[in-house]
Amino acid sequence: MITVQIHKAGTLTGHQNPIFAVENGPEAATLFTAGNDKGVVQWNMDTLAFERILYPVQSSVYALHLLTDTAFLVIGTRSGKVMVVDTVTRKLVASLEHHQRPVFDIKSFRNKPELVLSSEDGTVSVWNTTDFRLLYHFKVADQTVRAIAISEREETLAFGTKAGKLKIYNASDYGLMADIQAHTMPVTSLAFSPDGRFLLTGGRDARLNVFHATDFSTAHSYVPHMFTVYAIKYHPVLPVFATASRDKSIKIWTADDFRLLRIISFEKGLDGHLLSVNDIAWNTHKHQLVSVSDDKKAMVWDVAISS
Repeated sequence: MITVQIHKAGTLTGHQNPIFAVENGPEAATLFTAGNDKGVVQWNMDTLAFERILYPVQSSVYALHLLTDTAFLVIGTRSGKVMVVDTVTRKLVASLEHHQRPVFDIKSFRNKPELVLSSEDGTVSVWNTTDFRLLYHFKVADQTVRAIAISEREETLAFGTKAGKLKIYNASDYGLMADIQAHTMPVTSLAFSPDGRFLLTGGRDARLNVFHATDFSTAHSYVPHMFTVYAIKYHPVLPVFATASRDKSIKIWTADDFRLLRIISFEKGLDGHLLSVNDIAWNTHKHQLVSVSDDKKAMVWDVAISS
């Protein structure tokens, strides 16, 4: 039986406005956060202290993504502009100026040099990560495409839309494979399981749906939170995943049978967030979970998992 012990390691303070995104750095002890401020912040996970403003921005940041096996951080903003920044030199590598509305999610492939962006304009753009040329641009929905997930074998992509739709595309030619009404309200988070068995979808309707990744039939559907499920993140090694919600809580679940293990929240006696939890990330440096919130704080949690 899996058990989880939670201890708050510290709080990262300094943001003056809500934080919307958190991402690990190219080195395990480095972390980046951004939101409704004027810059992307770099933190030291050894000392749990501010290091520097990595890069200034002119509008709110909704998404951060570190390109695999590089030191390049991709920054998606409310204006639709996307910057690629070298986290070592702090210099701008590329400016991707294509979308005219906010960019909400960013993903990249491990096995081919392609970067995928989704926008409030209902479209997706695909870029070559070698020279940052625009390769493809296609319409997925009439309104916002909020979330992206790439399957473990990188054969399919999933997009979550404002209309509650789950759109499945072939990763080789970006052809549409399936169009599923997954939620009654906008889809706000997506994640393929590391073992390739499932695709998880979270929505503004507070539901978490589990689909079989082979035929996208429904495996489970339940209500894990009281409000919007903003993030679903699998542990990098262990068979658990975490969800984060507008209800100010983080929950940890078993990956095999979706059993609730622990709740991290102020209401459960932990010194947790007081407002919406907008994003989470597992940091491998000390096996910690990092959460960011509308309360302008990033919190670092020691998560001890045993069986």
